[in-house]
Amino acid sequence: MNSAAPSPSLCRCNLPPWIIASCEFQEQPRALEIDGARTTDRRLFAQLDATAEPAQRGQIFHDYVSVKFRLHEWNQHEASARASLRHSYIRFLANWGIDSNGHAGAVLKAWVESRFGISATYHDGRLATDPAAREKYVADRMRGAAQTMGVSMQLDLLFTFCQDELRRRHPDKTHLTLYRGTHDPEEYLVHGSTDATGTRVRLNNLSSFTSDPEVAWEFGSHVWEVHVPLAKILFFSGLLPRHLLEGEAEFLVLGGDYRVKPLRC
Repeated sequence: MNSAAPSPSLCRCNLPPWIIASCEFQEQPRALEIDGARTTDRRLFAQLDATAEPAQRGQIFHDYVSVKFRLHEWNQHEASARASLRHSYIRFLANWGIDSNGHAGAVLKAWVESRFGISATYHDGRLATDPAAREKYVADRMRGAAQTMGVSMQLDLLFTFCQDELRRRHPDKTHLTLYRGTHDPEEYLVHGSTDATGTRVRLNNLSSFTSDPEVAWEFGSHVWEVHVPLAKILFFSGLLPRHLLEGEAEFLVLGGDYRVKPLRC
């Protein structure tokens, strides 16, 4: 397996990619900030800081993004409304849940590469060893190139909002225990990595987890228990208003190397 997870030439974050993608970061995480995301929209975050109810904060965030990027025009029968829908962060997150190896998945993985410098490792095949998978990933990224600027800025705000919410909701925690199901655990192993501290695996640069181990078993014959740093969570079920992206305790997590604990059936 390739050792290439980080891509140091691509990073708009306060820490270098080889640190973010390391097991050392998993053990001792630090806050991650995307350049300019908080300062550009400081009024939004000031309003969120002054709002006590999580559900209200979620609505304020979505309303702000909708107005800034004209997503509020969805229900109007205009070409601009349809264009806004194509450029919506909601659409890309929803389509990730349907197929993380499709067009939306490529756009989200490319966003992670551009912001955190962690390269994608899988897109309908192992990118290091499968030419067809690499070709598909490039093609899917190109299809999304015209949309990526607006969506990327929305995702910058989403990550920043999510990080603030996690700190508010879990003030005494640096990690959450999450679960991931897989049918091919050997594909993720970093050789010679199993020891008393657990099994070291390399995850794709964006991966789905759940807080419910029973749900994880529905997605694979093997399940890992993982202590995920709050700093590496992009999205979780319950972050946004209830009518948006209701899922099964899902979390979207930045990838790299992790220590995991395999669970028994």
